[in-house]
Amino acid sequence: MLFVIFVIFVFLFIGGKTLFGGRTAVEKVNVGVVGCGAISTIYLKNLTTVFSRILQVTCCSDLIASKAQDQADKFPGVKAVSVEQLLADRQVELIVNLTIPNAHAEVALRAVQAGKSVYNEKPLTITRDQARQLLAAAQKNNVLVGCAPDTFLGAGYQTCRKLVEEGRIGRPIAANANFLCRGHERWHPSPEFYYKKGGGPMFDMGPYYLTALVSLLGPVARVCGSAVQSFPTRTITSQPLAGKTIEVEVPTHVAGVMEFACGTVATIVTSFDVWASQAPRMELHGSEASLVMPDPNTFGGKILLRPAADKEWQEIPLAYGYAENSRGLGVADLARALRTGRAARAGGELAYHVLDLMHAFHDAAAQRASIELESSCAKPAPLPLGLAAGDLD
Repeated sequence: MLFVIFVIFVFLFIGGKTLFGGRTAVEKVNVGVVGCGAISTIYLKNLTTVFSRILQVTCCSDLIASKAQDQADKFPGVKAVSVEQLLADRQVELIVNLTIPNAHAEVALRAVQAGKSVYNEKPLTITRDQARQLLAAAQKNNVLVGCAPDTFLGAGYQTCRKLVEEGRIGRPIAANANFLCRGHERWHPSPEFYYKKGGGPMFDMGPYYLTALVSLLGPVARVCGSAVQSFPTRTITSQPLAGKTIEVEVPTHVAGVMEFACGTVATIVTSFDVWASQAPRMELHGSEASLVMPDPNTFGGKILLRPAADKEWQEIPLAYGYAENSRGLGVADLARALRTGRAARAGGELAYHVLDLMHAFHDAAAQRASIELESSCAKPAPLPLGLAAGDLD
């Protein structure tokens, strides 16, 4: 009898695995967060609650130590440390890099060189060369790279993907994507970086739209585009920097056309120069139906389908979980990939292709030419139906 009890004990617990509620739980991944700005709150909230079955956030860091301490005070079990301490902590396996875009490459490279996997906020890096160096270093050090956005893993776009793969719209023929606003200087407390190298509407918001499209249609083969810098300076009207002038270094209105390898043609417009618009965020048109998709900067949203034979749009119910703000979903998925050996859905290959694509629009505009994409990627695996909150497999 004692032998039987011993065998059961080993089966349930050895290797960090246990059966609970019909799910296989793996050993938690210890996480450190670098960058404690505004976006860090929703990440820390979700990482320490929704995804706590796979993640254990142990520490956070910021160049401004008081910001890290403020966040640590809000989340029990999270300790404020310096960046150097976080990188040297052998218990930390995965770093969530929420720094400003210009710091993404440096922080991520230091992380992988320290033997830690890293999940960057978007974009992956500023330049293609930085991204290639990061991915090569990660492969050399046998760690993983992931990157936002993870909104395509939410209920909205997972449901859209299900419709497409079930043939509900027929063959995808065309898509259009629009992000149109007047710029972030009207509301963001520190908007300067949106107008510096690595910023602008394409690099700021383009990742949401492009990642969503690539997750549905696969990689892009060729692009062309136009881009303008409509105003040389911007004046901040938000607090606490109201009245400060920003020198604009990047295009602020970018329009592009992309040909996907599957044959679908899509248009995208991203702008910080538009006062107001009623343009749809995202649409996908097929041989048998048209599909209005949610704002790709959200996890849920309304989906409308209009088959060829119908005269009215029909609202499609969301078939998946994660309809609320689930930022950190990609971090949890990367942690599962780290533990199980499967591919990460919001992984480095996808993020690099999106980065390459954004640069290609700017390159096409500058060269007045059509640009063939050198990068490619596999479509990330869809989430299974019927997942419980916090589950990914």
